[in-house]
Amino acid sequence: MSGFVHAHAEWVVPIVLLLSFMKSLAFVSLVVPSSVVVAIIVALMDMSGVSLWPAGIAIAVGAGLGDWVSYTLGWMLKEKAHHYWPFTRYPELIPRGERFFRRWGAMSVVLCRFFSPLRATVPLLCGIFEMPPLLFQLANWMSAILWAGLVVAIGAGVIRIFG
Repeated sequence: MSGFVHAHAEWVVPIVLLLSFMKSLAFVSLVVPSSVVVAIIVALMDMSGVSLWPAGIAIAVGAGLGDWVSYTLGWMLKEKAHHYWPFTRYPELIPRGERFFRRWGAMSVVLCRFFSPLRATVPLLCGIFEMPPLLFQLANWMSAILWAGLVVAIGAGVIRIFG
């Protein structure tokens, strides 16, 4: 498998960027198990000797863009959000998310990056509740870089431990 990754290394960066974007996009992350897949791809890259830097950058960019799109969607929807899935099916998500957002502020963006149940809603709610755009983007990109570093470290670490 690592030979396949090495032979098709030009596809690795766009694939991990897309998977990271989907992982961070509101509610798509509930159905796309991309964090694990991205870590496995990184592990295979490490095994095949492909540089991890381009993938790490792509992971951060994809994650940051996904949250940015989610935030923008929330900003555009605002009070109309409760008319859309999953809020129509799970109306408690908005008040629960609002409590979390109000309690943690910009740190909620950072925390949601690392905790799957929150990942799908917090950036959207930041937009709905009008977190200042600059504050959101600072937290978004900082957490995207941290998350990318963690994913790369886990993927490379698995190979070093078990490889």
